[in-house]
Amino acid sequence: MEDMSFIKLPADEGKQPAKKRAKLPQSSLVEEEEERQRNVKNLAVLGEKNSSVKLLEELVFGAEEELLERLVEEDEDQTGLLLLEDKDEEEAKESEDEGGMRQEPQAWKKAAWVDEDDELEEEVDMKHRFRRNLMKGEAESTMTKQKLQQRMREQFQKAMGGTPSWAESSDQKRRRRRRAEEDEDEEDDLLRRTGNFVASSDSLPSGILRVKKCLHANSTRPSEDRLTTVQFHPSAQVVMTAGLDQSVSLFQVDGKTNPKIQSIHLERFPVHKAQFSVDGEMVIATSLKNKMFYLYDMMEGRVSPVHTVRGLNEARVKEFSVCPEGGALLLTGTNGYLHVLTLKTKEVVRSMKINGDVSGVAFSPDGSKVFANSEDGEVYVWDMRSSRCVNRFTDDGCVRGTSIATSQNGQYLACGSQSGVVNVYSQEACLNSANPKPLKAVMNLLTSATALTFNPTSEILAIASRAEDEAVRLVHLPSLTVFSNFPVAKRKIVYRASCLDFSPHSGFFSLANNKGHAPLYRLLHYKEF
Repeated sequence: MEDMSFIKLPADEGKQPAKKRAKLPQSSLVEEEEERQRNVKNLAVLGEKNSSVKLLEELVFGAEEELLERLVEEDEDQTGLLLLEDKDEEEAKESEDEGGMRQEPQAWKKAAWVDEDDELEEEVDMKHRFRRNLMKGEAESTMTKQKLQQRMREQFQKAMGGTPSWAESSDQKRRRRRRAEEDEDEEDDLLRRTGNFVASSDSLPSGILRVKKCLHANSTRPSEDRLTTVQFHPSAQVVMTAGLDQSVSLFQVDGKTNPKIQSIHLERFPVHKAQFSVDGEMVIATSLKNKMFYLYDMMEGRVSPVHTVRGLNEARVKEFSVCPEGGALLLTGTNGYLHVLTLKTKEVVRSMKINGDVSGVAFSPDGSKVFANSEDGEVYVWDMRSSRCVNRFTDDGCVRGTSIATSQNGQYLACGSQSGVVNVYSQEACLNSANPKPLKAVMNLLTSATALTFNPTSEILAIASRAEDEAVRLVHLPSLTVFSNFPVAKRKIVYRASCLDFSPHSGFFSLANNKGHAPLYRLLHYKEF
């Protein structure tokens, strides 16, 4: 019986014997040797040609032995070159270990292609339609190749805004890295300094604003709902955010990580507005539909609800402003009422009324006057001490007022309207004239101007609309022109902004948007926080 564990191979009987390779006739071998000799003679004639042509001829006509010898020689040369480069790197590393600065070896790379015609001083016709734009005058009707190359290089660098990184030499890259490190050290030094609230600066140039995008101010704790407030602390390097997620958060501003300091949660209290007190020791927060508001004492870490206010006949407390003199709030009521509330006794001490509903209020720098913008397009000027209206005028061309702001130097007053036009007035004219004319009508917004803020040096006016994405503009006040480079980004960053603010010395600018973020920008012109 056959063993089935083995596979039986086919018998050799049916296997055909392999055919033997036919030998070439003797005459063919002789002809091939004669052809080879003729090729060698042809190579001797072509010996004076350049190396690339000679190599091509050898590949076509044969001469395998010479070709193999040359390839071996080139391989040895390349190996020697690699050993030399390794030796240079080892020497540079040893010098670095000895305490000296590392000197990178000069790598003289052989050109991949050398054109002998490039060395000729040939004149190029510059009136050709492809080269006409490189001329700087009629005297340059002709130009050498070397000068044309230099001109094209200059034009390319100008179009690219400088030499691109991939075209820089090793020395240029080292210098660029050194400059970047020095700038970073300078910014770090800036972030460690704070000073007086009122800052002076050199003249801010118009046209282009030197600005740097930083990490979001609330990146360590973004809001889960729309942000309604962003405000910098009046004296510390701190920013506050608040929103409809029922929380108020404090962050340290360093421009890099912006770590969270503290966050408080207010149960069933979506925050409509939150503001620091004048001394920066307290936060006042109001909601959308509550008459109650909260006081957060940061020194003691205590949150106190204020349920009732004596003398306040309002269904809710929503809009308010902190009085510059401190210790009081100006509450915006219904039907044109403004109520002055003292924080010490939690009561209303006096009230003022305008025609129509109040759309915004702004204090003069010393707090003695308050400007109230009405939805009817009229602006009222009240004296805070006597509660008397001292002036009243119509905002030029305004049908429905939406916002108002004053500059800290007492020079400007800005009024926003539903059409998106923002009129910039002289504060002095608004105090003394019944029909003041605006210094400038800013028409860069296409939807309602809902937020206006001046920077502390009164050189920038920030305007925004929460009805449209990326609807934020910065106005250069000395020239009354809009900066052309803000906001400019490949993708949306700002979204719909509801609140704007500058740091005490204008070093930073931030805003609150509907995505729960507070984008942060570093204004490089200002040297302090």
